[in-house]
Amino acid sequence: MLRYEKGELSEAADEWPLERPIRLIVNGREIATLVGSPHEVRFLVAGFLRTQGWVREADDLLVLGVCEDSTEAVIRIRGEVPGQLTPVLTSGCGTGISFTLAAGPARRAPAEARFGAESIFAMMREMGKVSERYGRHGGIHSAAASDGEKILLHAEDIGRHNTIDRLAGRALLGGIDLAGCLLLTSGRVSSEMAAKAASLGVALIASRTSPTDMAVRICRESGIGLVGYVRGASFRIAACGERVVVGGT
Repeated sequence: MLRYEKGELSEAADEWPLERPIRLIVNGREIATLVGSPHEVRFLVAGFLRTQGWVREADDLLVLGVCEDSTEAVIRIRGEVPGQLTPVLTSGCGTGISFTLAAGPARRAPAEARFGAESIFAMMREMGKVSERYGRHGGIHSAAASDGEKILLHAEDIGRHNTIDRLAGRALLGGIDLAGCLLLTSGRVSSEMAAKAASLGVALIASRTSPTDMAVRICRESGIGLVGYVRGASFRIAACGERVVVGGT
């Protein structure tokens, strides 16, 4: 590629975020085509099935086969795929897809799950440090799950909604319970992301940018704290402020 700087053009190495279509074939049926980053696709696929409510445990995945070129995933799950599927085109980057905005039954986080303001800032900074692909070429979203003291899981993808599925997939295949955790994201929090968080039992979502009004409503109904515009030493609390510890409260 060519780089323009201070009135001059120069050659620069090409390094763009990778993007691939991934066909999902579940129990012999072609269900959908996800568009996402081609690394570690098994986590994206497993998480997508988890947040759709089609699998609950790793043992529900009987076969999880991903082609080397990451353009097709062949899965067999315990039980049946719903016969009538109505795709919902979400507000995710590039338009995401879901078959329900409920994302399976919500799991309410324990009432005692709360996070201090300084912990939110520290974990957001830590997510930035471990976002290797963003640091290399930008153009990609990050998400992380934290216990308030350290990052437990981290994911990157061109789609912000995909990053939540990747966290769900890592947790599912790794036997990690995300109930009561702090979920950090670099992108806008939209309704499908809030619903995915609710299905995982997340206690608090923190974003560098804004939530949508539907996301705020879902979080309020699900008892999930929601803070946006986490920048520098400030943020805005949009839902369930009792999940945030400020000062001596």
